[in-house]
Amino acid sequence: MFSSLFLKSFRILLFPFSLLYWLGIAVRNYLYDKQILKSSSFGLPLICVGNLSVGGTGKSPMVEYLIRMLEQQYHIATLSRGYKRKTKGYALAGPDTTALEIGDEPMQFHQKFPDLPVAVGEERMVAIPQLLHDRPQTELIILDDAFQHRAVKAGLNILLTEYSNLFTRDFYLPTGDLRDLKSSYKRAQIIIVTKCKNGISEIEKEKIIKEIRPVDGQLIFFTGFEYGDPYHFTTRETAPLQSETDVLLVTGIANPRPLKMMLEEKHKTYQMLQFPDHHIFTIDDWKEIIRKFGEIKTKDKIILTTEKDAVRLDKFRQEASGIPLYILPVRHKFLFNEAAVFEKTVLQFIQQFKQGA
Repeated sequence: MFSSLFLKSFRILLFPFSLLYWLGIAVRNYLYDKQILKSSSFGLPLICVGNLSVGGTGKSPMVEYLIRMLEQQYHIATLSRGYKRKTKGYALAGPDTTALEIGDEPMQFHQKFPDLPVAVGEERMVAIPQLLHDRPQTELIILDDAFQHRAVKAGLNILLTEYSNLFTRDFYLPTGDLRDLKSSYKRAQIIIVTKCKNGISEIEKEKIIKEIRPVDGQLIFFTGFEYGDPYHFTTRETAPLQSETDVLLVTGIANPRPLKMMLEEKHKTYQMLQFPDHHIFTIDDWKEIIRKFGEIKTKDKIILTTEKDAVRLDKFRQEASGIPLYILPVRHKFLFNEAAVFEKTVLQFIQQFKQGA
């Protein structure tokens, strides 16, 4: 509690830097709006999944939602920046690729969808032609976390904002979490309010829509997180999460709040080792995890982590043999029975793009 208050107070002290940050992104967006800086278009559908803030809105599960939805109909590929990878430039995932080479989120896509072309590149305008050269059959590219990168113009922008930290109530870095202008939401065709609490009412839904103030033609959807049965780190065997099982939660993600809320609902007690977002786990971290797990005295106990963290823990696969380390999968669940409307909107965009090409 004290550390949280200290951090909040410290960020408020950085308010002058937030004004400078706002000025920088305002000038940059103005230059793109006036076409002084140019955005490039490509001859195939580009779907961008992004946000206005730094991390924690559920972009990776939304990319996976789109992959599952489209992979049977189209030859699709994903393109990410590859945040915190140890390499530079364009790279296409292969059989021996690691998270250090392409980043944890692209590696997650690569492991879950091994036949899907997964590419990374800081400069999307350069990476897209390289990806199309390597995979010429590609019909559609999903741009992961690219909303603020305006050098490439996506045909469909899906903007995510978290229910507990709507962009309308946020402020600019470093005082807040915004990395783009609030007004940039107008460039999105679809806005999704993610990580909604259970039982959100129609009245609250309408209040949030009114607060966001969608522009003409802009659609707003609401999703919650739906957790699947955990599966073992090495064997991949699933096992339901029992309420009486003691859990050591190990995570290094931007916003573990929904995961903690789920555990608080299902378990009397649980312990947590929290690392920074995109943390690269070391051997000392692994030893600390095992030490902390050993301190739990009951026999019915597991270590639980996220899919994103699991790709960064993969280097300890041999050490993890025989240890009850489980991975918890998560998916977006559209609320108010609007999944079909969302999917129809995405498919219509693709079909109309192809008809007009």
